Amino acid sequence: MKIVILEADSLGEDIKLDHFFKIGEVAIYGNTTPEEAPERIAEADAVIVNKLPMNESTLKDAQFVKYIGLTATGTNNIDFAYTNGRGITVTNVAGYSTGAVAQHTFAMVFYLLEHLRYYDDYVKSGAYTKCETFCHMDRKFNELEGKTWGIIGLGAIGTRVANLASAFGCEVIYYSASGKKRSEVYRQVDLDTLLAESDIVSCHAPLNEKTYHLMDYDRFCQMKPTALFINVGRGPIVDEKGLAKALKKEKIAAAGLDVLEAEPMDKDNPLRKLDDSDRLLITPHIAWAAVEARNRLLEEAYKNLKAFQKGEERNVCRG
Repeated sequence: MKIVILEADSLGEDIKLDHFFKIGEVAIYGNTTPEEAPERIAEADAVIVNKLPMNESTLKDAQFVKYIGLTATGTNNIDFAYTNGRGITVTNVAGYSTGAVAQHTFAMVFYLLEHLRYYDDYVKSGAYTKCETFCHMDRKFNELEGKTWGIIGLGAIGTRVANLASAFGCEVIYYSASGKKRSEVYRQVDLDTLLAESDIVSCHAPLNEKTYHLMDYDRFCQMKPTALFINVGRGPIVDEKGLAKALKKEKIAAAGLDVLEAEPMDKDNPLRKLDDSDRLLITPHIAWAAVEARNRLLEEAYKNLKAFQKGEERNVCRG
């Protein structure tokens, strides 16, 4: 089997790809553009890919390809009408990053809630050495206990966040864009209610026609002016122009984003104009990327391909 790994750099330099050499002949590329893909996979039997589009344009000359293994959960980059028509098996990985993303969610909340950037800068600037009292508390913050935490998307990650929020003494409510009941433990509400009642809103939903630009300026205006918004789901769930406007007009207290509409970040992204980092935190799509999570991901991707080689179905996606 000829295996081509097209986006190895997306897994990190510290992650070893040795497992795949047990299955067949392996070609590894750090990064690949859509224009480079056809030549690189022309002789491939199996393609390992992350975000690169897999469609007629990239696959038309790859006549031997029978398997595409995603090193991601999302399948938005797959043209299933084309891959299904060609009889190409597509697999993804799921569940590997639940703990990591939940952890990052709370890291963002605490950073924003307790104004950690401001207080860190205050000390490092030398201002604390001139302070007249032992404690400087110009930026006020609150406890999590007793607050309402609203979750958009109560899947595996959303449920883990709900459990942790409950442990901190929060009342948890959730909204499901699909309308499906996800829990007997937490109260399901409509989106209007969730936004109006929540002190913290965290988004863990998938991207689809129901969630695209779900959070626009008008939605942010429905939130409490003291509320925090966190998005670790998918970037296009948030209308970034609307969020920038909401932050400028102080319709919400702060926002933390690990995902953006365009990744890497577009140089014209309206959020770049907001230089008040005490109210806006953006990380470069790293919530999933704890070392342990990336190793689990690679192990799952290997097991998926091994199962395919044996004629077994494992984590197969059909669109």
